[in-house]
Amino acid sequence: MTYEDFITSKSHSGLNHGFKPHFIPDKAYDFQKHLIEWATVKGRAAIFADCGLGKTLIQLAFAQNCIEKENKSALVVTPLAVGQQTVREGEKFGMEVKRSKDGTAYDCITVTNYERLHHFNPDDFCCVVLDESSAIKNFDGKRQGIVKEFMKKTPYRLLCTATAAPNDYIELGTSAEVLAEMGRMDMLSTFFVNDENSNHPIWWGARWRFKRHAEQRFWQWVCSWARAIRMPSDIGYKDDGFILKELHTSETVVRSSYLREGELFRLPAVQLDEQREERKQTINERCEEVCKKIANYERSVVWCHLNVEGDLLEKMIQQGKQICGSQSDDEKEELFAAFSSGELPVLITKPKIGAWGLNWQHCNHMTFFPSHSFEQYYQGVRRCWRFGQEREVYVDLITTEGELGVMHNLQRKAEAADKMFEMLVAYMSDAVRIDKRTNYGLKAEVPSWL
Repeated sequence: MTYEDFITSKSHSGLNHGFKPHFIPDKAYDFQKHLIEWATVKGRAAIFADCGLGKTLIQLAFAQNCIEKENKSALVVTPLAVGQQTVREGEKFGMEVKRSKDGTAYDCITVTNYERLHHFNPDDFCCVVLDESSAIKNFDGKRQGIVKEFMKKTPYRLLCTATAAPNDYIELGTSAEVLAEMGRMDMLSTFFVNDENSNHPIWWGARWRFKRHAEQRFWQWVCSWARAIRMPSDIGYKDDGFILKELHTSETVVRSSYLREGELFRLPAVQLDEQREERKQTINERCEEVCKKIANYERSVVWCHLNVEGDLLEKMIQQGKQICGSQSDDEKEELFAAFSSGELPVLITKPKIGAWGLNWQHCNHMTFFPSHSFEQYYQGVRRCWRFGQEREVYVDLITTEGELGVMHNLQRKAEAADKMFEMLVAYMSDAVRIDKRTNYGLKAEVPSWL
């Protein structure tokens, strides 16, 4: 064994827990076939593929292979209202997919949503797929615990999402833990140093930075169990048919006469409580601006964050309906279906309710009140701006003078997300291999006193 081989053997890398696939849909693109084969051979894997690249097909094919291998049901867990969309996708590619709301495990691919996972018995399944797996880090501790516990003993596991870790590494640690690659705290101790006095971002309630030698090794480790792709060319395939239409983003700053106590003129809202108060005091002005924007379009998605915003918008927009948290899951799904079919011209909802997994290429306009969550913004925009969209997409960001800092923070997080994804793609082809620039051929000189 050479010294280089010895060092490589000590590095963290994902093991293969799977098998050679028996089924790959003929209609799948070449890059999709590659990802299906890679994920099936891995057995426990994550695919961070951008919106519209066919994650649903990939995860269904993965589940179908596991069923044929083990002769046992496979479970696909999706966000609310995405289940029926997944069933339709299965029918399109000749796979039997059935939805279950009461815990029934069918002989084919079984689909349910995260809210109903507690009704199911994990022993009934040989495979679990998490669609839009980034959602699990937004769950409260109880539901996140249910997801992790459910998958704990499942032989085959697949996580699929477009936003791997939008502005920190929390989700990468959570994903690795769900896949049993490495515990979250083990990941921190292996690759990071706790530095309370630094200006680095706060992750998991503390400040962490890479160990001096560990950044490259960290990304290589991630790429040993995950694949990241924004375009087919990221993994060596042609981008034909996957060039996005142009995205037009415009910012509208609403001027308000509202002054906080003690102010003689408008000042930026810096503290979170100031920003929350700013939103509450400018609801009428911002909602009126939304009505002006959507008047120019046949269909629109209106994203909001507060219940009072949604209620007021529903009153002001005659052709719009709101999906809110107080509605039952069935009511929400009916309204989502109405908008997806084109029956409902304007949909009003919060990103945390509807920003994951749904395909709305029939719509090319949305309004958005900026928040500090880049992931919600990114996922919201990508419901319409995705592969398969035939028109240019227009996004109207509506904010206030006092909340310009929120807008700037959102832009900063977008830059951080781009950098993270670039790192994933850069190291993907070199997942577990030691950097060849390192010279292990130097001869060691033995001191004369030995």
